Amino acid sequence: MSAKIYLHSGDLPDGVDFGAAVAVDTETLGLNPERDRLCLVQLSAGDGRAHLVQFSGEDYGAPNLRRLLGDVGCVKIFHYARFDLAVLSRWLGVRCEPVWCTKVASKIARTYSERHGLKDLCEELLGVKINKSQQSSDWGAGDLSDAQRQYAANDVLYLHRLREVLAEMLKREGRDVLARECFNFLPTRARLDLLGWNDDDRDVFKH
Repeated sequence: MSAKIYLHSGDLPDGVDFGAAVAVDTETLGLNPERDRLCLVQLSAGDGRAHLVQFSGEDYGAPNLRRLLGDVGCVKIFHYARFDLAVLSRWLGVRCEPVWCTKVASKIARTYSERHGLKDLCEELLGVKINKSQQSSDWGAGDLSDAQRQYAANDVLYLHRLREVLAEMLKREGRDVLARECFNFLPTRARLDLLGWNDDDRDVFKH
């Protein structure tokens, strides 16, 4: 996909419309939402365009972005929503609802496979190969490289299409209602993570 990538500083500009569903992803300095700051939020309407909102770490006001993420009339599509929801709650103070997670959907629909990463889903379900080599790069850098921008964009450009394919699979197998119930719980699961119930020893769902 030849995508158009727009980089914004600190917030989305006025007037950007994502319609009824927006694909969302985040890049951080690490995997601890409390410790590792939010550096980038990527968004796409599934139209071949990606909007990247970069944060310097000094100001997370972002009224336009927060308004979009908190809009209950717009579905937020994630891959591994549990992490992104915790990050967005911690740094932007927003609870995203309703949510649709392609990773959860894949695990419920694709029980024939143990491969549920975004790269695997894009290749199997869409016939698209994406490059994940920038996954561990420095997202706090002031100037993002072209490779980083493309990597960040790829994380949202295909989520709408994946949602369509996985939704059909879930419906076919009679698991669509189950998936929806899981999606509805994800904001609470993310809140539990932020409050410390986020490992095997303290997981409230473990015996």
